[in-house]
Amino acid sequence: MSRFPSTIYQLLILLIFLASCSPLPQPPIVGAVNLNDLQPLPTPLNTEAVPLRVAIAAVISPKGTLESYSPFLSYLEAKLNRPVELIQRRTYLEVNDLIEHGEVDLAFVCTSAYVQGHDTFGMELLAAPQVDGKTTYNSLLIVPASSPAQSMEDLRGKVFAFTDPISLSGRVYPTSIVQKLGFTPEEFFARTFFTYSHDEAIRAVAGGVADGAAVDSLVYAFAVTRDPSLAEKVRIIHVSPDFGIPPVVVSPFIRPQVKAELQTLLLDMASDPAAREALASIGVERFVLIDDSAYDSVRTLVSEIPIPQTP
Repeated sequence: MSRFPSTIYQLLILLIFLASCSPLPQPPIVGAVNLNDLQPLPTPLNTEAVPLRVAIAAVISPKGTLESYSPFLSYLEAKLNRPVELIQRRTYLEVNDLIEHGEVDLAFVCTSAYVQGHDTFGMELLAAPQVDGKTTYNSLLIVPASSPAQSMEDLRGKVFAFTDPISLSGRVYPTSIVQKLGFTPEEFFARTFFTYSHDEAIRAVAGGVADGAAVDSLVYAFAVTRDPSLAEKVRIIHVSPDFGIPPVVVSPFIRPQVKAELQTLLLDMASDPAAREALASIGVERFVLIDDSAYDSVRTLVSEIPIPQTP
């Protein structure tokens, strides 16, 4: 029998083996990638942009929040070229829960909510509002203008309005005053209730529903500017020490590029003429960087007056 077909077969096997061992052709290099200078990818054409989800803690009532923040949110929408979705919740802890689980991208929170979120799940500072050249605020103890009360001691046996269970200015600080007097709020006051916003607490005192309340000084100044008659209906009888101002924060799950973009946008607003209405609508001069240490005095107070940890 001829061995020719067998030889051809062996040659074919050898050719296949050599081809499998030869290097693959390399595609041409069309550009260089600098891993230290990553930029956000452009939104593909004909696709719907993902909304920027913004949560605002109920420092003021939902209606007041919508009215005040609408120009600011519209500014973000225009600058980012993507829709902005406002998310509101009744309590500060509910907003913290959204941040913890990455369900919002950007949030305005109260000071004690930041401390609680930072220390329990890594909530991150983005920027702080500057008002009247300061990044601090106070808790104001207010009473009806006709009240004879001059201090917290005079409110024993009265009705007191708290704002939110973890509000520094609206619950933690006034509770600390009561405790220094040797009482719990339940022992000291005839009755307490929560308004879940500072403007509603101001109205409760102005309308005689409450004999006293402790409110955010920034919200009080903003409310009186909008409705000067409030200054004739309520009276401030005590001002707390300075506390770090309620900050703007992000979730620990946010992408670093998105965080950097949002931070730059906020910090640049003061130099952008188009941002004037947006800043004025929320009573802010500019946004600035702030260090976590600005909230250490708050941590000290919260360690003495425990706050709830779950919504």
